[in-house]
Amino acid sequence: MKKPHPLRTFIVTGIALFMVALDNLIVTNALPDIRTDLGTGLEGLEWTVNAYTLTFAVLLLPAAAIADRWGRRRLFIGGLAVFTGASAAAALAPNIGVLIAARAVQGAGGAIVTPLTLTLLAAAVPPARRGVALAAWSMMSGLGVALGPVLGGAVTQAATWQWVFWINVPVGAVLLALAPGFLTESRGAAKRLDLAGTVLIAGGVLGLVLGLVRGNEHGWTSVQVLGSLIAGAVLVVAFVARELRTAEPVLPMRIFRSRGFSVVNALSLIMSFAMFGATFLLIQFLQGVLHMSPLGAGVRSLPWTGMPLLVAPLTAPLIARIGVRNVLALALAFQTAGLAWLAAVLSPTAGYGEMIPAFVLAGIGMGLFFPPIARAVLGFAPPELAGVASGVSNSLRQLGTVLGIAVLGAVFAAKGDFTTPQAFADGLRPALWLAVAALAAGTAGALLIPALPTHAEQVPVKAPEHVEAHS
Repeated sequence: MKKPHPLRTFIVTGIALFMVALDNLIVTNALPDIRTDLGTGLEGLEWTVNAYTLTFAVLLLPAAAIADRWGRRRLFIGGLAVFTGASAAAALAPNIGVLIAARAVQGAGGAIVTPLTLTLLAAAVPPARRGVALAAWSMMSGLGVALGPVLGGAVTQAATWQWVFWINVPVGAVLLALAPGFLTESRGAAKRLDLAGTVLIAGGVLGLVLGLVRGNEHGWTSVQVLGSLIAGAVLVVAFVARELRTAEPVLPMRIFRSRGFSVVNALSLIMSFAMFGATFLLIQFLQGVLHMSPLGAGVRSLPWTGMPLLVAPLTAPLIARIGVRNVLALALAFQTAGLAWLAAVLSPTAGYGEMIPAFVLAGIGMGLFFPPIARAVLGFAPPELAGVASGVSNSLRQLGTVLGIAVLGAVFAAKGDFTTPQAFADGLRPALWLAVAALAAGTAGALLIPALPTHAEQVPVKAPEHVEAHS
């Protein structure tokens, strides 16, 4: 077997990670054009985002187990091909149903590619230089998230919304050509795939989200909505019961015996619920109510989405001074203040200048959040489950995004609509206040985090099986 080449491995995995991370937010500034062009409403827009995030979240853990058995390079190339092909299908979608289906397949490809970018890179870099390599990997992920709204806005304004998906195709094609020669095959310990558990959690979350998204339109007590919510809840309970009994679970429930691990993952879910659910609606407010162009909305959101790149490097000395728990509480307090500011000033006549302080506060909070939460996740997990812990944390954060868009979207639809600027503001304001309440609860909950175990003070940098992505 040939020796892995660190630079070549980083070129392929870094660009692939950037492309997938970009797709988390690149579609946000294209949503108003998609709504107009494909004649859809809020429900269709929610599924355009959630179809991607849902499959990504559910398949993240099983993908790593399959890669260990079938070969990481082989599965990486397969996932890249799926992601690239689904991007082309999304660009060619003639209606919202096809677009949603393509986005679901795209999310499946992203779930395969993302964790393997870190696994392949960490295995290719000598231990002495692994910290630098993983920092560069994190930067690629952060750049993808920060530039997603800007690039999406620029592409949508210069061409059409379809090009936010078309741009993945040539990049994916180049990576598919380079990957066989640039990457080295490796495998892990063969694990049995918990297919039944994966199906149960996928069906459970799908049922819950379907009920939440359709509740306002069809009635919360209708057979369709109530049936979806009950079926989803039953499947989630069945998933937990199975994972407690099976020998090789997709989600080892014993990892949640640690109070610290449970609390920090609850905080991850809350943060994603509030911040990314709010972002989904706010981007449309900037374009639909304040009449910003797609590019203008993307650039003006940079104080929020780009701030984590500036703030994250400052967290290490802050953690050393006041500890992980207090930094997480501070991060959530900043985010609470940012969204509360937005909810207070929001109106059809609000100026962008009034919103800048809120964007900066929220962005600082996000920048302070990601590094300590990653450290806490690994610190509270048993060392032998470090890879699983990262995968669990990322999956729960993605599920938080799904639930945030569904729940905040339901609040928006109950109080407002797209018909007039005032109606949009009337719906957005209570949705933001719900997000503020969730973040305030998270801020208080952060104080319940116990002290990190002694072994967590120096978490070893190893070749992990899963990924902690900033999305």
